[in-house]
Amino acid sequence: MKTTALFLFMFIMMNSTTDQRPAEFKKAKVSYSDFETLVKKVKKHRKNRLISCAEFVKKSQMDGVVILDTRSKQMYDRKHIKGAIHLNFSDFTQDNLAELIPDENTTILIYCNNNFSGDEINFASKVALPKSKQKQIEKEKKRAITLALNIPTYINLYGYGYQNVYELAELISIYDQRITYEGSTIQQKTVNN
Repeated sequence: MKTTALFLFMFIMMNSTTDQRPAEFKKAKVSYSDFETLVKKVKKHRKNRLISCAEFVKKSQMDGVVILDTRSKQMYDRKHIKGAIHLNFSDFTQDNLAELIPDENTTILIYCNNNFSGDEINFASKVALPKSKQKQIEKEKKRAITLALNIPTYINLYGYGYQNVYELAELISIYDQRITYEGSTIQQKTVNN
């Protein structure tokens, strides 16, 4: 009897909650159409702000220029371009940006993992490779999708009013002498030598 009553109770509870959905709910503070509108504006703006390593280095030496690294704190701490400041992309808010970069007219230089080759630990590529492992012909039809943090970083900076942004567009070897790095992995190499 106890088993039957328990079974009946569980049956009633399961059937009474599975199909019930709130008639209305408060919508999240997200607008995909606003995002699409912003992306269209940014696409035109960004086109003329993709710069070479030589331009990046030249601009980085100018007064008041900020190099912004938006990767995770862990990766930033391990290795980043010397002089870069950090704000994790997931921490982007108008207030956090204003605290870090008070003047929206500041020249901001951005980069991400996909700008570097030769160090997959500290600058892991964000390329999404096709999962299909079929014949070579089918693989050639599917190309890798290049995902990168610098694109959403650029979009968000622009959206928050920072429009003096330049993005490193060149793929650079980590052995390229034009770029100097700092971080915990750099210090370890110095200590061990």
